[in-house]
Amino acid sequence: MITKEYIVFLDRATLLAELRTPNFEHVWVEHPDCPPEQAADFLWRGSIAISNKVPITRALLEACPKLRLIAVAATGVNNVDLEACRERGVAVCNVRGYAEHTVPEHVFMMLLTLRRNLLAWRATLQQGGWQKAERFCLFDHPIHDLHGSTLGLIGYGNVGAGVERLAHAFGMHVLIAERKGVSEIRAGRVAFDEVLARADQISLHTPLNDDTRGLIGAREFGLMKKTALLINTARGGVVDEAALLSALNTRRIAGAGFDVLSVEPPTQGHPLLELNRPNFLLTPHVAWSSREAMQILADQLIDNIEAFVRGEEKNRVV
Repeated sequence: MITKEYIVFLDRATLLAELRTPNFEHVWVEHPDCPPEQAADFLWRGSIAISNKVPITRALLEACPKLRLIAVAATGVNNVDLEACRERGVAVCNVRGYAEHTVPEHVFMMLLTLRRNLLAWRATLQQGGWQKAERFCLFDHPIHDLHGSTLGLIGYGNVGAGVERLAHAFGMHVLIAERKGVSEIRAGRVAFDEVLARADQISLHTPLNDDTRGLIGAREFGLMKKTALLINTARGGVVDEAALLSALNTRRIAGAGFDVLSVEPPTQGHPLLELNRPNFLLTPHVAWSSREAMQILADQLIDNIEAFVRGEEKNRVV
């Protein structure tokens, strides 16, 4: 019987928020960052591990037999070997709902920037275009409204629903996609391929797993309107990045906004980092990270751990 939990936060620097002290006997150890190859050295005494992005592998679980709980400081759990946790009786919980405002706002920042051609207009001003104009305004770059356009949502959890709320406030039509490849369409959903074909903008909000890896590839880009925009604030691996690059270079779609890449950080470089054009936006996985959202995450993280110690199943994945 464990009387004092040993809690190890493997990558504390990924969370800029106050963490309250758990209300039970414990030892707390935190590391700003944790190279994956050193995780066992950091964690071998731990009964509770907190990880945002540090991989929790089968080998790590075997090297840390005292572990009872993996508390993921995020919603996505693709960094955890869930099957190995099940086999070893290690519980896994995640944090939910904290990004229902911050990610939708980031989505609409990208949509407005692209739809209204903000980067092209900024470049025109920097080049002195307005100063040389013959009349009060310029028409160099097309501007389109969001109002009246159609937004397709692929993934409809808390964040997808938050995007839908903002879309309705802008006067947009919203299509919620059914899962790819299924024959039975649930009430309120639209077939996956039909959403791709009808939407003026498509926003991705799915987890990364075996079913969603490469969800959007060359075939899917071929179904989209040439005027369509693709926004990805989910996970980089959900989109075939080579197919995206081809779609942008051949003008198969009108533009894209990405907050994620398949490898993060992109220490070896990445073709999308070099894509300097007004119809492509890239931010460094920050859509989730408003100060308000991070505090909600931090509070829920401790709630999850306290619930586990009380014997309750709160936000359990395994």
